[in-house]
Amino acid sequence: MKNGFIVTDMSVNKEDGSKFEKVLTGATTSQLEYSSFNELDSSSIDAFNDSKFQEDNGNPFLNPIVEKHYRELYVSTKYECVERFDPFFTWTKKEEKKVVNKLDWHVTLLSCFLFVALQVDRGNLLQGVADNLLHDLGLNSSNYNVGNTIFFLTFLCAELPSQLISKKIGADNWIPMQMTAWALVATLQCRMKGKNSFYACRALLGLLEGGFVPDLVLWMSYFYNSSELSIRLSFFWVTLSLTQIVTSFVAYGVFHMRGIGGMAGWQWLFLIEGIFTLFIGVSAYFLMVPSVVQTKKPWNKKGWFTEREEKIIVNKILRDDPTKGDMNNRQGMSLKMLWKALTDYYLWPIYLIGLVAYIPTNVLTTYLTMVLRNIGFTTFEVNLLAIPSFILHIILLLGLTWLTEKCNNRLGLSLLQPLYTVPLLAVLRFWKATMFNKWGTYAIITLLLGNPYIHAICVSLCSRNSQSVKTRTVSTSLYNMFVQAGLIISSNVYAIKDAPIYRRGNAVLFGLALAMFPILIGSKFLYVYINKQRDKTWDCMSEEERDHYLNTTTEVGSRRLDFRFYH
Repeated sequence: MKNGFIVTDMSVNKEDGSKFEKVLTGATTSQLEYSSFNELDSSSIDAFNDSKFQEDNGNPFLNPIVEKHYRELYVSTKYECVERFDPFFTWTKKEEKKVVNKLDWHVTLLSCFLFVALQVDRGNLLQGVADNLLHDLGLNSSNYNVGNTIFFLTFLCAELPSQLISKKIGADNWIPMQMTAWALVATLQCRMKGKNSFYACRALLGLLEGGFVPDLVLWMSYFYNSSELSIRLSFFWVTLSLTQIVTSFVAYGVFHMRGIGGMAGWQWLFLIEGIFTLFIGVSAYFLMVPSVVQTKKPWNKKGWFTEREEKIIVNKILRDDPTKGDMNNRQGMSLKMLWKALTDYYLWPIYLIGLVAYIPTNVLTTYLTMVLRNIGFTTFEVNLLAIPSFILHIILLLGLTWLTEKCNNRLGLSLLQPLYTVPLLAVLRFWKATMFNKWGTYAIITLLLGNPYIHAICVSLCSRNSQSVKTRTVSTSLYNMFVQAGLIISSNVYAIKDAPIYRRGNAVLFGLALAMFPILIGSKFLYVYINKQRDKTWDCMSEEERDHYLNTTTEVGSRRLDFRFYH
């Protein structure tokens, strides 16, 4: 950014015992401390004391130099909400709570509704396997693995291009187009005849669904600050489990339609759920909006918010992260921006977590229906027996995500995931009755599938540690690409020659679960070490040296000396 003006979050986690401070570009040391209000002019003090931010994180724009820099930046980038930007605007906690509740109704609930479409079409294949889909198509488990690998590979390849398109034309335009396209393919799955059509459908669905999650996360970030976004992302995966519960009951009923119209139960399932997804996709065209200040439609002339509510949302977001206005919502990324985001190695530890963390659960999810059928459960029992794991998943997901925000310790508390899964995977691998004892095997798998899910925590860390819209656009996609790479690995862990006990496969899962301990601990200590080294350097600098650095540095985002990583 020109002249090096930037507001950087210098928060150090509570467990470090370090103070929290905001660094204001061009400010003196006395201005950096919020307790030193006497250095600010009286009008700024009155505005500040009248605001809720006196007890929260503060208002960086009370510094006139910072305010001037960002106002010019917002105007130059044609930031869509610039007219609602007001450094001295104040509101009450009661007003903010009311506005956030309104956001939850219009944004979070809508996002979860759209997410249902993704999970319906990703989950019905597993249910179809329980209804003899593989037998009807003349496939074996190896063909099934290849189909899943094709899906995850094309899904991975579509992640980044989808995010770049979304940033250029707007998530509110791109997401409905994605959904409508994949809904048509999902519906046509009912006409699959064999291996080739199965592979083709897997490839098309992967290409069309890839990028949907980061696109939706980007859209939500236009409305929420970093702390609000984290818990709301967990609602995504709560929606996933709730959808699986509902579709399990739906599949139970639909599978009884086998023979009607000469179609198998799984064919009816693809047809019905595909049409439902198409309905959601078409609805998205009318329900999504570009931004906080662009909610009015011909059929909703009042829009979602009043002008005052718009100002509360916009200023709340910008005071939390001023860089959210350094691009507009119809601005694409240049190759230079893309390269800088790709080479932000400070985010690589989070990508590594995404690659490894979910492989054990994904393997068992993919093979759940097949394994339960093999150990003696019927088609209808299999779909209903999956429900308890979804309920447990919801409870542990929400509980862990809330706890990490409450304790301000994300990677440390994420260790609860391997602490939970390692003993269970040890039983699955070394217990002699695995895959023989019907209910014992079911109990272990159910507990494993309900494990503490850290996906929302990691997505939030990517967003927070990106420290700019440019990097955030790419980092969320890259993280999800590593998750998809893990899914590709998981699709090939259980092999035919290892069936039906899968001793070797379960040993691999056990090893990967153990690997999460050094990965999480190493990532935690890396960020703590970087923060402490930067603290040490910063504390040794004089006031003049700090001012000189802040006003002349060409470093941006998380590479700046005054940036502190969330961990």
